[in-house]
Amino acid sequence: MQPGERAPDFELPTSDGQKIGLAGLRGRRVILFTYPEAFTPGCTGEACDFRDAYADLRDAGYTLLGISSDSPERNAAFAAEHGLTFPILSDVDHAVQSTYGAYGMRNKYGNWKVGPIRSTFVIDAQGTLEHVFPNVVAKGHVGRVRKALGLA
Repeated sequence: MQPGERAPDFELPTSDGQKIGLAGLRGRRVILFTYPEAFTPGCTGEACDFRDAYADLRDAGYTLLGISSDSPERNAAFAAEHGLTFPILSDVDHAVQSTYGAYGMRNKYGNWKVGPIRSTFVIDAQGTLEHVFPNVVAKGHVGRVRKALGLA
């Protein structure tokens, strides 16, 4: 995925049993971040960093969505434990992550394997990718996103 391309539509279940689709968010700017697995150190840190920046992102007009391969129930427990008030979407079959290029070969602690790839996508109100952050390191990532959006 590259900036300027149309963001692929999707519909996924949330941690509270609802469904959210990108088409239903047209007219809003969206920050979509994918992370490998709830309750792991990097994913927890990244999600909590987005939580801490959420009010500023929302005030700047962004809708924030997280996506993981975890079940809606596991995402609900993760959100509750860490006070995540933005939707966490469940992509257990990796279909959306694959479409966005956020699933495939990744380096995990020096070992290459297939799995979710931590990535972030900023989508404008018309559904076009503004920024693409592929294969990111969790620590400091939210600050880099904020800077790219002129919010730092």
